[in-house]
Amino acid sequence: MALRSVTSSRKSKAKRRYRAARRYAFGPQHLDELSDDQLLDTRFCQLGLHFEGTPLEQRIARLYEELEYRGIHFRPHCWFAEEWFSPDGVPGIAIPFYLGHPRLMRMERKQMLDVEGSTEDECMRILRHEAGHAIDNAYRLRRRRDWREIFGRASQPYPTFYSPKPYSRSFVLHLDSWYAQSHPVEDFAETFAVWLKPKSRWRSQYQDWPVIKKLDYVHQLMEEIRHQKPKISSRERPGSLPTVRMTLREHYYKRRAHYGLDLPNFFDHDLRRLFSDAPEHARRPTAAGFLRRLGPKLRREVSFWTGEYQYTINQVLDGMIERCRELNLRVHRPQRESERNALILLTIQTMNYLHAGNHRVAL
Repeated sequence: MALRSVTSSRKSKAKRRYRAARRYAFGPQHLDELSDDQLLDTRFCQLGLHFEGTPLEQRIARLYEELEYRGIHFRPHCWFAEEWFSPDGVPGIAIPFYLGHPRLMRMERKQMLDVEGSTEDECMRILRHEAGHAIDNAYRLRRRRDWREIFGRASQPYPTFYSPKPYSRSFVLHLDSWYAQSHPVEDFAETFAVWLKPKSRWRSQYQDWPVIKKLDYVHQLMEEIRHQKPKISSRERPGSLPTVRMTLREHYYKRRAHYGLDLPNFFDHDLRRLFSDAPEHARRPTAAGFLRRLGPKLRREVSFWTGEYQYTINQVLDGMIERCRELNLRVHRPQRESERNALILLTIQTMNYLHAGNHRVAL
């Protein structure tokens, strides 16, 4: 009876939060009025986002200008969705909802510790990549025999994880995490993005790399198809926000589960080298507190050098902090030396996870 009462109470509270969110969520102009709980209980179909008047409007226009400069008259259509993607068979680009409003970007950072595509440079790099997928769909390029000979079969299973080879010269370097290595369709999209970027100087940058063959192929292929009409002209918008009844709270629960880790306690040896549990250091600052205070800086630095999501890095960092607390470790070296060593250790542990075959495909 008591359990039923608690469950009923929770459901009532959830309903009240949803009604409160619905009362305020009439469109993007009202998002700043919502508390965090109200925003999280808002459904995607209630957000009412649009590109007009946002930085995205200018960035999409810039993408179209870059395509025009290359002589390509195809224009991928764009819409808001839960995340970045270009659906198979649809010549368009889904753009994540959080880029549609500053309030949503703040929530994204709070929930995931990062906002993918928030800067103009990063957004343009992703748009060029997704435009590669869109043009592949529009002209059915992956069905061509010469495309398969260069990039491989698009029909091969799409991985959840992949093990990149950072020093391979058979792939371009465009998005972080050696993303071109994850699948043939990503290899093409990345190669196309490098080719499309204005003033990229890909011929000189990659002239001694085997991947120059792929870039030359994309250049010739675009010369061939640029005056042709797309074979697929669908304006379909899979996953468009007005069709999604999921709440932001449910969305972030799923994403955090996706990028979370199941880490064993393999930190102990390295943590004992970095910090100390000797009795003579018992009055020194705790290593757990030291790492917690340094956390935001460490996440940003490791993310920059590894290309890994800050949320994933934070799981590694949390594991280190927990073990420092359990082992009662203390900071016994100078501040600067300890910061440097902590950065190196977190980078190594993140890379160990990445190269163990657990690097997640994100886009």
